[in-house]
Amino acid sequence: MKTLKKLFKKHGIHGYIIPKNDEYFNEYVNSSRDRLKFISNFSGSAGFALILENKNYLFVDGRYTIQARYQSGKKFKIITIPNKFPKDVLKFKRKIIIGFDPKLHTEKQLNIMFKIKNISLKSINSNLIDLIWSNKPKETVKPFFLLSQKNTGVSSSKKMRQVKDILLKNKSDYLLVTAPENIAWILNIRGHDSSCSPIPNARLLVRKKGLSRLFANPKKTKKIKSIEASIYDEKKIEIILNKISKKNIWLDTMSCPFLYKNLLKRKNKIINKIDPIYFLKSIKNKTEIKNMKKSHLIDGVALTKFLFWLKKNFKKKKITEISAQNKLENFRKINPSYKFPSFNTISGTGPNSAIIHYKASTKTNRKLKTGELYLIDSGGQYSFGTTDVTRTVSLENKSKYIREIYTRVLKGHIAVSNFKIKKNSTGSQIDQNARKFLKKIKLDYPHGTGHGVGYFLNVHEGPQSLSKNNKVFLKEGMVLSNEPGYYREGSFGIRIENLIYIKKNKFEELTIAPIEKDLIDKKILNKDEIKWINSYHKKVKENLFKFMNVDEKIDLTKACSPI
Repeated sequence: MKTLKKLFKKHGIHGYIIPKNDEYFNEYVNSSRDRLKFISNFSGSAGFALILENKNYLFVDGRYTIQARYQSGKKFKIITIPNKFPKDVLKFKRKIIIGFDPKLHTEKQLNIMFKIKNISLKSINSNLIDLIWSNKPKETVKPFFLLSQKNTGVSSSKKMRQVKDILLKNKSDYLLVTAPENIAWILNIRGHDSSCSPIPNARLLVRKKGLSRLFANPKKTKKIKSIEASIYDEKKIEIILNKISKKNIWLDTMSCPFLYKNLLKRKNKIINKIDPIYFLKSIKNKTEIKNMKKSHLIDGVALTKFLFWLKKNFKKKKITEISAQNKLENFRKINPSYKFPSFNTISGTGPNSAIIHYKASTKTNRKLKTGELYLIDSGGQYSFGTTDVTRTVSLENKSKYIREIYTRVLKGHIAVSNFKIKKNSTGSQIDQNARKFLKKIKLDYPHGTGHGVGYFLNVHEGPQSLSKNNKVFLKEGMVLSNEPGYYREGSFGIRIENLIYIKKNKFEELTIAPIEKDLIDKKILNKDEIKWINSYHKKVKENLFKFMNVDEKIDLTKACSPI
């Protein structure tokens, strides 16, 4: 920290912003680019630090408040967004200059967070963290690969035509695609540039007429010569962008670095809008839905076998958070189509289950104990789909209060699943429905009820979500998570999560795994809710029965019996 602050004077600044993201704005950052973790020790997937001459701030959302306090609270003041924004804590009587790396921020982000009285921002092309990070991990480079149309359902050329039609309608000459997930979708390629997602880090310049241009590391493009784009070394992107003039250029407000926008706006007219690929990608075609069902069946077999093993053994053997998550991973690995986790597994028991995005470590690892709850939130990347599921398990917990809370969370989960989708239905309406049963007893949870999910891509995907402020209209083919919860700091956490997709005007379940019945207080449920639970468990049993051994078939019959 002292070394960083020594650079302030040289660059004429009083502070420096360090975001979690790298220049590609992916959710999961390679360890060699995780500058926020290096400077703050915070390992969550979202947030940013502001280092000032005499004070350090770490801004995170509600999912990470507790985690940030544990990991970074000694050296940083933790601020939870949206309860407070930088403007609420940064009050200066004199003029302050704050530096930033123009590759790591969008103009929109900077305006939202740092348009503050007496603060001016200064773009610094060399990253100050990189200058002081002497023992940075080395990054491995692996080539991109093509997906077959059997797995994508739609050819890359057809997707490219869709996007070009949108450009024509919007009188745009170019679309600069800066989100790797969108490049993956339009070109039907995947890569190895994220620990939990098959992301191909690259940029794509889509032209209204003519061949598009893909910019990437040449070592990564060796195996994808036959694609709907000509391939360039990523080092040439600024040179080529600088040659474009008197054109209408569509830039994505969510992922276009300040650097590129600043460069292009000198000679061109900029259209600031969300990349249209986000919307196209969010609606899964019939092939993608069919394949996602297949991946969820495989995943459900692994998770269900794990849950039965856990219930039978937590009193006999020493099972810890880490050994439990490793056991689940081993069950998933049995199937050859499993690739790797779709996010860092959340395996927490007792008070650790109250940390929403908890990651067990050797320092925090707890043994599963009788009387506590165990929360396991995990998912897998398969050759033909992405999964994400949470189950809260009773380790013979007897608390009536916990049963009431769990049942109210379950009621919210069922309310989402049963929601009738109309033409203008949005995620914000459904989010309200999910919370109402907890709110009746003045409780709530500090995260959205659900997020969009990718197809063998990012487990968190937009633009749709089930959250307080999401106004995106829900469409047939969208995949979302359904995950209400409740967390009592230092005590316990509860979350129940399935993935669902929209078929006509209703949600259909993708996730196939038993929901914990030992925590249900049946008296709090109405007839329709009981019917939903019994119907869901009937489906689970019908789908999984043939994959279970003799003992597991007995366990499955019990787990899926009517309540």
